[in-house]
Amino acid sequence: MQKHFGTDGIRGRVGQDKITPEFCLRLSWAIGKVFGQQDRRPHIVIGKDTRISGYMLESVLQSGFVSAGADVSLLGPIPTPAIAYLTRTVSADVGVVISASHNPFYDNGIKLFDGAGNKLGDALEQQIEAMLEAPMVCQDSEHLGKAKRIADASGRYVEFCKNSVPKGFSLRGIKIALDCAHGATYQVAPQVFTELGADVVAIAADPDGFNINKNCGSTHPEQLQQRVIEEAADIGIAFDGDGDRLVMVDAKGELLDGDHLLYVITQNRLGRDVMNGGVVGTVMSNLGLEQALKDLAVPFLRAQVGDRHIMEALHQRQWTLGGEPSGHILTLDLCSTGDAIVAGLQVLLAMQDADVSLRDLAAGLTKAPQVLVNVVVDSPAEVSRHPQMLKITANYEQGLGDRGRILVRPSGTEPLLRIMVEGEDESEVTRIADDLAAHAKSIRAA
Repeated sequence: MQKHFGTDGIRGRVGQDKITPEFCLRLSWAIGKVFGQQDRRPHIVIGKDTRISGYMLESVLQSGFVSAGADVSLLGPIPTPAIAYLTRTVSADVGVVISASHNPFYDNGIKLFDGAGNKLGDALEQQIEAMLEAPMVCQDSEHLGKAKRIADASGRYVEFCKNSVPKGFSLRGIKIALDCAHGATYQVAPQVFTELGADVVAIAADPDGFNINKNCGSTHPEQLQQRVIEEAADIGIAFDGDGDRLVMVDAKGELLDGDHLLYVITQNRLGRDVMNGGVVGTVMSNLGLEQALKDLAVPFLRAQVGDRHIMEALHQRQWTLGGEPSGHILTLDLCSTGDAIVAGLQVLLAMQDADVSLRDLAAGLTKAPQVLVNVVVDSPAEVSRHPQMLKITANYEQGLGDRGRILVRPSGTEPLLRIMVEGEDESEVTRIADDLAAHAKSIRAA
């Protein structure tokens, strides 16, 4: 198990633990040294979302890389998938994302992509962690790296997104409300959909460094649901802070999550005869999605939570489509990582091909009652493994039998214990989830 890297890079409260200038300086030096062991000067790109601490971390990381002899290209505020794309297209060795995704502004994090635009593998993360233990020695002046800014980074990514749909695809006559979460998509998302012909209503697109994800975006879509109705929009799309996940809203203001969107994209790919294998979901994917895909004769596999695990399962089977209920959608035939703008365009493509509404397209998926509860605890992993928690969970699982599922797991990105209960009866599911949450809190108190 890595000491510093978690399920999605390194993330935490700014000024505490690892998200400090001191640690991030050492981290970037270590990354530069690991990728500089090929007898050539490594090239590293850095992008960020809109939170205030991004200025500090960008400067610190740049200094560490340059001191290790690496050249740096700065991308500015730009979505996570754009950083993966540009890492690949400018032939960089590493892509660095400064973001805490859907977390509040006071958190931040660092995610890494390799030269192919994929999440960094365990072996490289372990090499970086080992290098962190070495004395930090600055290169001599003649071997220091240089830094520059890629001025047209956003424009390159906009063109990439537009080219992810077939030639001739047009959104003329369609009104779309976009919730940019005051985050990394605030510039590029309205531009992409406008240039494809849509009438765009942009909300939460005025970041100030503090308002990212605050009562907006994919984790708080209520504002978007209301705005879709007020604007008589055909569709609404809500992104998260770093632009790698989305949820959508139909013309009636009803919410569709990642399970719905996966189902819609799958149907379209079957109709266009471009469905490559099956679909990878997670242990959080609703039973209704599994049954709906079965009805389509599409294989379905569950991976552990996290797009990294979905990615591994897709690569192992050479499939291309997967995702999570939270809205991470992977279309590996189009991009190397989860991309919310590309996924949204794929859903709109499905709507146009079928010439029906989003709600009608998703009608074949009937969700089983599912309750998700997040419990704030000091040590989520320890609570999840506590004998008392394991016992009460096992008792409820035995009672549910084949009628449902229970999942109790620590969050990989926040100090939360996540409890999911799914079954046939909503009141029973709610009661079980509430009781498990109460037990988790009592264990914390003890």
